[in-house]
Amino acid sequence: MKKMLMIGFAAASVIALSACSAGSDTAAPAGSDGLTPVTVGVIPIADTAPLYLGLEQGFFEDEGLDLSIETATGGAAIVPAVVSGDYQFGFSNLISLMVANDKGLPLKVVNAAVASTGDVTKDFGAVIVKGDSPAQTLADLDGKTVSGNSLNNIVDTVMRSSIDRLGGDSSSISFVEVPFPDASAAVENGQVDAAFVVEPFVTAAIESGQRVISYGYADFNVNLDVAAYFSSADTVANDPELVTKFQTAMTKSLEYAQANPDAVRDIIATYTKTPADVLAKIVLPKFPTEFNVDAVTALGEAALKYGVVETAPDMSTFLP
Repeated sequence: MKKMLMIGFAAASVIALSACSAGSDTAAPAGSDGLTPVTVGVIPIADTAPLYLGLEQGFFEDEGLDLSIETATGGAAIVPAVVSGDYQFGFSNLISLMVANDKGLPLKVVNAAVASTGDVTKDFGAVIVKGDSPAQTLADLDGKTVSGNSLNNIVDTVMRSSIDRLGGDSSSISFVEVPFPDASAAVENGQVDAAFVVEPFVTAAIESGQRVISYGYADFNVNLDVAAYFSSADTVANDPELVTKFQTAMTKSLEYAQANPDAVRDIIATYTKTPADVLAKIVLPKFPTEFNVDAVTALGEAALKYGVVETAPDMSTFLP
């Protein structure tokens, strides 16, 4: 029987939200410099490099926004801060946002963020094992302990889908929660048999002698959108000008990141403790400006199949 050893995203979000005010605030008034303060909550991984680049390149200032970036380990911390108005925008994987939608949390997806490279032999998200592990494919993980950065979420959903497709039994696996920066060590010391990590931790794991047995996102769907930027329903309804400015700046940031991979590698060094030699080798994701609706639909159907949500999201209202 599958063991859930840590609290999942939905429960953590609901508990955290109970402490939030009933009404959320929109962005603060413009400061003396004429810029509107905007705070965005993100996870400090390669996926969020475009936001940091946009700040560096002045794309947000060009739109009249004074951008501040706050970091967290996952959506369970970011979501309640966005709902309460402490953050105007947040970054989260799409399953987390589907769960929030399913639970009736007042969130709206506002912008694409990151997607699979489309290469099943070289992607930015991967399942790693020790170098001498007998596991060669996901189907070899039956009865094992596997980590992701959160439970009942995108990592275990895509792994379950691929494991079962390959003839394994995902219900026999114990999924546990380990933050991405700690996952390689957890594999090496035997705390877990395998771990799903994203760059720069994929390359760091390989450099340490560990092996990849699946590029999980691409194996699920080569066109998979993995994450998005979101806001509160209150901000979207009551401050559409702010949302439009953020979307414009974010689109410029994503386009710049996609066209300038060296700049992406350089900016990652400013907010992660990744050695330069590892950064030079990491696999960068795609930074799309639009969602692949078919791939997001497939992800929603998998979330429904594995009990992560009770109702698959309606793409006509879920996506911007």
